[in-house]
Amino acid sequence: MRAHRSGMIHAQACAAFFGLAAWASLTFPAGGAADLPTPDAVKPAVGLKAVPFPLEEVRLLDGPLHHAMELDEKYILALDVDRLLHAFRVNAGLPSAAKPLGGWEAPKVEVRGHFVGHYMSACALLYASTGDPRFKEKGDRLVAGLVECQEKMGTGYLGAFPEEFIDRVEARKPVWAPYYTLHKILAGLLDMNTYCGNAEALGAARKFADWIKSRCDRLSDAQMQGMLGNEHGGMNEVLANLYARTGEKKYLELSERFNHRAVIDPAAVGQDRLTGLHANTQIPKFIGTAEEYELTGNPAYASASRFFWDTVVKERSYVIGGHSDGEMFSPKETLSKAFGPSTTETCNTYNMLKLTRHLFEWEPKAEYADYYERALFNHILPSQNDQTGMMVYYLPLRPGMRRVFNEFDDSFWCCTGTGVENHAKYGDSIYFHDGGGTLYVNLFVASELGWKEKGLTLRQETGFPAEQGTRLVLSCKSPTTLALRLRHPSWAGAGFAIKVNGRAVAAESRPGSYAEVSREWKDGDAVEVSLPFALRTEGFRDNPDRLAFLHGPLVLAAPLKQGQAIPAIVGDRSATLSALKPVEGQPSTFAASPELFRTSSAGADEPLRLMPLYRIPAESHYTVYFDRFTADGWKAKEAEYAAAQARLRELDARTVDRVHPGQDQSERDHRFEGEKSNAGLFGDRPWRDASDGGFIRYVVKVLPDRPQVLSVTYWGSDSNGRVFDVVVDGTRIATEKLERNHPEEFYDQAYPIPQDLTRGKDQVTVTFQAHPRNFAGGLFGLRVLRQEK
Repeated sequence: MRAHRSGMIHAQACAAFFGLAAWASLTFPAGGAADLPTPDAVKPAVGLKAVPFPLEEVRLLDGPLHHAMELDEKYILALDVDRLLHAFRVNAGLPSAAKPLGGWEAPKVEVRGHFVGHYMSACALLYASTGDPRFKEKGDRLVAGLVECQEKMGTGYLGAFPEEFIDRVEARKPVWAPYYTLHKILAGLLDMNTYCGNAEALGAARKFADWIKSRCDRLSDAQMQGMLGNEHGGMNEVLANLYARTGEKKYLELSERFNHRAVIDPAAVGQDRLTGLHANTQIPKFIGTAEEYELTGNPAYASASRFFWDTVVKERSYVIGGHSDGEMFSPKETLSKAFGPSTTETCNTYNMLKLTRHLFEWEPKAEYADYYERALFNHILPSQNDQTGMMVYYLPLRPGMRRVFNEFDDSFWCCTGTGVENHAKYGDSIYFHDGGGTLYVNLFVASELGWKEKGLTLRQETGFPAEQGTRLVLSCKSPTTLALRLRHPSWAGAGFAIKVNGRAVAAESRPGSYAEVSREWKDGDAVEVSLPFALRTEGFRDNPDRLAFLHGPLVLAAPLKQGQAIPAIVGDRSATLSALKPVEGQPSTFAASPELFRTSSAGADEPLRLMPLYRIPAESHYTVYFDRFTADGWKAKEAEYAAAQARLRELDARTVDRVHPGQDQSERDHRFEGEKSNAGLFGDRPWRDASDGGFIRYVVKVLPDRPQVLSVTYWGSDSNGRVFDVVVDGTRIATEKLERNHPEEFYDQAYPIPQDLTRGKDQVTVTFQAHPRNFAGGLFGLRVLRQEK
């Protein structure tokens, strides 16, 4: 939530250039909001070298980002405000006849209410991005309903769960991230004030923050730091923003109390202690320190945010710009092995882009814009179903996976919340200025900028990334002197060129820098930028032979059929790129030579095409990474495959009964029952788990007169709170803990079944009972086997 303070700087620049009377008479773009963001009461303590333009001054034109935003608009408008308010009203003791939402917003889920905060932010951002009053109206209705709940409770508290959750987190008792949820609500209120001018929202935010202060004032520093071990979102950021808005220093002091020193202090002195930590819990802490640096000038805050960004982007991220495996920071020394069913949580990248904007404002380097572009086009854009507008939680990168999208009113994951914001604010980092006569063009996105203090409009006409270039057309009432700084992307080598009004200009630059064209611009001047794409590969530091392919800024992926064997590269590295041939009429799409790109099965190779990840069909399986083998290595791989097949045949011969968890017919055949249980796909393999004390239960066949074993298939990288009992006919036969027991591979765990549990029976009931605050599973397979002799 940054635009409000940028709006203040922008407002001051407008007043300085035109004079207050002239500024007040400016005409805004058709369809745009009627005012700039609400200015803050506190000026930054440090000078910002680059300032983003308010969303109100940038309009997207036709293109993939505009399409994504339109889908987001439909989703936001389709959601019912009364259903969103239901849990808040029930918690406040107010009547509600609305049908409760499902998923994470269901009445008994501990993080209920978090999406409502994101929804307010999305309404505010879409109003700023489009000027459509429907978004302001929905946001205003939601704010009014929340204010009614706050007044009814009478303490300043505003939540969809009881205040008792805060008692629990203060006492360090089990509870699911209450301050994380409250941060979203506070941020949504501030965004409604910022972009929609809603004064009630600011009043509610102040009362809410005062209530938070009254809670935290009772805690010693040691107690406060202990409480911060529970995920608390961007509390330091939003409270710093509230200080900037109001000028009340108590909010800055409270913001700093929410700085989690166990994580922030090491980063401030250049120490990476992230391995094993929950990734998205950490990122907002450094957005907060970035905000605090700008408001206080404390250099330690800047050092922490910079070091964190450098470490995550340069050492812990995958090719798409996202990071985390199973939501955790895996060891960076073995990043190539961190390929579980849930890589690259989308919330992480949402937050990394917010942090990137801060760093660019301090020092407008092209590497920040390069990362922003990579993450935007290769993670944020493909995180949305381009037909329905629904969003993913994770963007899986393990070969053979496919994306799983949220349901309309029965998911509301954290990444659904950040997702509705992601696709509402695509205009926020395309253009920056320096407060004077320099304009940065950071992203190549079809869009129009209205730069009021310069009296000009810049229209960017491009089909990028399907087109390898862009055209900028300036409209101005009178000649205007301006330095235009055009990003020379790190991926654009030979052939990068600039023309002004059809004539080549000598603008010195190198990949990963800016080309500057400074002149007096006249109405109708046009700038053409050639942005040549080239094929290249990226591997891992710890495994250069696990490769991803890129064409210019775009990460490529190969769509796969369900059940298709995972392709690999067999041959010399030097031949890899030449084995890809462009497909005519399909931008950034390549046909792969079957002589080099092979499958790991003994059957005929499937034809393979590589195309931009964001264009992979929503229902398709795919692979982004390819393992490369030598001829001898490939023979070993084939032998490994043959051995695995022989092992499966041996298991089949011993099998008494088999369950496919997560597969409908198999579960019906085995009389599945469950509580707090979920199912899904990891690649082509269905799975099932149960959360927070829930269970999974099947009835399976047994032999009445022979020793038998229960064999369960697990994913060896599963971890993070997975402790459960294995129970047969009411008798616990094992307690299992999944903690990366066999990293990066499936494995079978055998549990001998006591014979007295099967004697005289032809079936038993098998239950996987999760411990409190833990998962049971995931289960990828279950067999009853005759015991080996």
